[in-house]
Amino acid sequence: MNIEAIEIKDDSTDKSDAPHHHWLLLALGSLGVVYGDIGTSPLYAVRECFSRAHGLPVTEANVLGVMSLISWSLILVVTVKYLMFVMRADRQGEGGVLVLMTLTAPSRFTRKFRWPILFMGLFGAGLLYGDGMITPAISVLSAVEGLEVATAGLHAYVVPIALIILLLLFSIQNWGTNGVAKWFGPLMLLWFFVIALLGVRAIVNQPGVLWAVNPALAVRFFLANGHLGLTTMGIVFLVVTGSEAVYADMGHFGLSPIRRAWLVVVLPSLVLNYFGQGALLLSDASTASHPFYLLAPQWGLYPLVLLSTVATVIASQAVISGAFSLTSQAIELGYCPQLEVRHTSVEEPGQVYVPVVNWGLCVAVIGLVLVFRSSGNLAGAYGIAITTTMIITSTLMYIVARRLWNWPRYVALLMCGLFLLFDLGFFAANVTKIPEGGWFPLLVGLVVCFVMVTWRRKHPASQR
Repeated sequence: MNIEAIEIKDDSTDKSDAPHHHWLLLALGSLGVVYGDIGTSPLYAVRECFSRAHGLPVTEANVLGVMSLISWSLILVVTVKYLMFVMRADRQGEGGVLVLMTLTAPSRFTRKFRWPILFMGLFGAGLLYGDGMITPAISVLSAVEGLEVATAGLHAYVVPIALIILLLLFSIQNWGTNGVAKWFGPLMLLWFFVIALLGVRAIVNQPGVLWAVNPALAVRFFLANGHLGLTTMGIVFLVVTGSEAVYADMGHFGLSPIRRAWLVVVLPSLVLNYFGQGALLLSDASTASHPFYLLAPQWGLYPLVLLSTVATVIASQAVISGAFSLTSQAIELGYCPQLEVRHTSVEEPGQVYVPVVNWGLCVAVIGLVLVFRSSGNLAGAYGIAITTTMIITSTLMYIVARRLWNWPRYVALLMCGLFLLFDLGFFAANVTKIPEGGWFPLLVGLVVCFVMVTWRRKHPASQR
């Protein structure tokens, strides 16, 4: 089993030269399929940072410190690491950790470290399957629980309603990414517009929150809070949990539409909303229980809960699409049986639907909902898989930068080392979640890795 035997073609494809109207449609579609996970984090990230269970006091220094951590995490992790650096590494327009593994193949260096690289790539892919099970469960449960906040007496119906929504979500996957994005894209565009507007409304009343753009406030926050600052970092990680799925979904829409959608719509909307929640906390510390919903006027609460419900369902689409892409890549590389793969778009070959994976994820997600029964119980399992995958991505990117792009050693080491430093910080903050449920995605990752390695060893002729 040799990863260097896999033929790699430098066929980086980008949709930047596509017709203008086609590019706009791809960018709009990426809002619904790619950015759903990241886009719905404002619902709970700030709330969890200042929850009573966490114990972080609502003071001006803490609020500005958390806002600084959030904004710079979005800039450094999503914008710089993934959109500017990692997503340059593609294989015929496809992205994801398996692509990174194969891109290291031409290097003599990888022959010496073949097994560690192989394990990292396949384990990273397996972790994304684990995330693909947790994200739909926690997103839909949190959505239905949001309805419960606005409408009393729905507690007994939370799990049944969540199960119905999940079944509907997985049932429409055979429409293809285009079919789903036609509906999800415009809805997420409305979502980003609304959350930006809510944020601006609060910032106008408390403009001092804008000082949080200063990264020194994040440093002061850590120095002042010690261990509590580290655990807060684990919660702040919720704002970037969808980053790896963005890379895995690159083949569905292309780098250029995804990058522009982020810079023009997603990033500004998220920062404005997070800062708006910070402004609200600076004005009234008692709003820490539900800072997102309390941004809205009283008359807008019910429509916002409804829109939030739709948005959190859409958030599940990114990891589902990413699981389809990873499976297709694994089949092509000979690490997976020849499952049925349906290409759902003539224009975009990366848009695929894998029935077995779809319904397998559906069964797993429904099982998680029935066992954990609330988003709070599932929170312990969320985050550790993505932080581990991010560490793997940064490590493999060093090899790609050195051996494929011919970067000088010190440049590649500096760039990847900085990213790895961030990743390890997030990992340290999330490692305490392993006994609380974080073991589940790690177990899924190990099982998937074992299956892929076993299949490749037993069926070497399947190598493409």
